[in-house]
Amino acid sequence: MKRFIKIVLSISFIFYLLALVVLLFFGGARGYIWTDLTLIEYMKRSSNFVPFKTISTYIKAIYRGSMNIDIPIKNLVGNFIMFLPMGIYLPYFIKKLNKVSVFSIAMIILLFVIEVIQLVTKRGSFDIDDFILNMLGSLIGFGVWKMKVVQKLLK
Repeated sequence: MKRFIKIVLSISFIFYLLALVVLLFFGGARGYIWTDLTLIEYMKRSSNFVPFKTISTYIKAIYRGSMNIDIPIKNLVGNFIMFLPMGIYLPYFIKKLNKVSVFSIAMIILLFVIEVIQLVTKRGSFDIDDFILNMLGSLIGFGVWKMKVVQKLLK
């Protein structure tokens, strides 16, 4: 049974990573609007370094009804849920990431690298709010991973 679970988790992790790459670098029309800009101009126009700026904008838009509710919900919930599985997969496959501090540092580095790659390749933007939501999602996933029920099932 342990071997079956490991095979299923390995296969699902590969599919998860593929889906993540598609969502992060090939999903939507992000970045294509300003492809004629220099990298520096693109970085200035598509970066958000102010924590909770995008999140508060979306929450206000939901409250006021000034935006199609699908847009903020997809962005906020999507960014939160997108990295939730990483909180389970990484400590399962990389035993050194079983401590919350080590896991958090690894996720901070990973998410920072992803945000920078999106910016440099003009396949997205650097948004600190995406970073915050992705980090929160991964930490919730890590919390699920640490639950005794999950530990018994997977070990």
